[in-house]
Amino acid sequence: MYYGLMNQNFTDGLNLISKLTAKKIKNAYKIWRSYHTSKKTSIAQHKGMPISLAFEPTTSCNLRCPECPSGLRSFTRPTGMMPEDLFKKTIDELHETLIYLIFYFQGEPFLHPKFLDLVKYASQKGIYTATSTNAHFLHSDLAKKTVESGLDRLIISIDGTTQETYQAYRIGGKLEKVIEGTKNIIHWKKELKSKTPHVIFQFLVVKPNQHQIEDVKKLAKQLGVDEVGLKTAQIYDYENGSDLIPTIEKYARYKLGKNGLYEIKNTLLNHCWKMWNACVITWDGLVVPCCFDKDAHHRLGDISQKTFTEVWQSDAYQSFRQLVLESRSNIEMCKNCTEGTKVWG
Repeated sequence: MYYGLMNQNFTDGLNLISKLTAKKIKNAYKIWRSYHTSKKTSIAQHKGMPISLAFEPTTSCNLRCPECPSGLRSFTRPTGMMPEDLFKKTIDELHETLIYLIFYFQGEPFLHPKFLDLVKYASQKGIYTATSTNAHFLHSDLAKKTVESGLDRLIISIDGTTQETYQAYRIGGKLEKVIEGTKNIIHWKKELKSKTPHVIFQFLVVKPNQHQIEDVKKLAKQLGVDEVGLKTAQIYDYENGSDLIPTIEKYARYKLGKNGLYEIKNTLLNHCWKMWNACVITWDGLVVPCCFDKDAHHRLGDISQKTFTEVWQSDAYQSFRQLVLESRSNIEMCKNCTEGTKVWG
């Protein structure tokens, strides 16, 4: 859910549209048509290449957030930094049809020593680029380089407007660093006369910070941030409740059931648009179907061993799409999915 000024969102929208080509539009239509045909017939059909990708620059993070594998240091898969050559090889293969690229899965992207080189490479290929950061590393020089990289969207996590509230979730973080980094980005946008990146304050609404929703909107306006996104929190062990679940119903992904246990508010339907138009690539080249697969349990291929196209069109990927159409509730990562629960303010 996003709260922002209309002209700033309009400018960002125009920027995204400017990345479109006839080939990208044709590819997007192929995916859209095959998805809706599959949804209607319950038989997986797929044509086209992904519209959107998420790359994981690194699994490393400086914070210890309680509902994050990076923060908890709880990965069962290997951790590391994405090799530059692996990234470039994939972008070279996909740039003619790829529209949107987000540099984020787990970890803090700015900890990757070549992160902005990766952004610049994708930007120069005509792809809309975005990332999500805790903003602790955005000192003036790096903020300038971020603007110069061509990054189109910068999502800054800010989950409190006082240090006490902020650190309740962003354990080990300093709110003053977030504000300083934000100011640096906005300064260099003005200094370099750049319309990008579109800066978003992302506010993860949890019980300890829900009283500061209006405060974060005021802070964003004061700093010159383009937009505020209010995001519902994913809780891993939610059945018995959690101190993080908001008491404001509209911002909670969960509700108390008749049996006294919490449950997902959404009805889990046997289809998923993401399985047709997007995927995630981990730092070491594993292709997984969705950002909910944080530990990469559903490994549909490895782009360090095969081309992305071979993975995307493989029998394994097609079988997974068919499974989603037949029995999505039997896929563990889907059970905590809340697609469609974003509430717009």
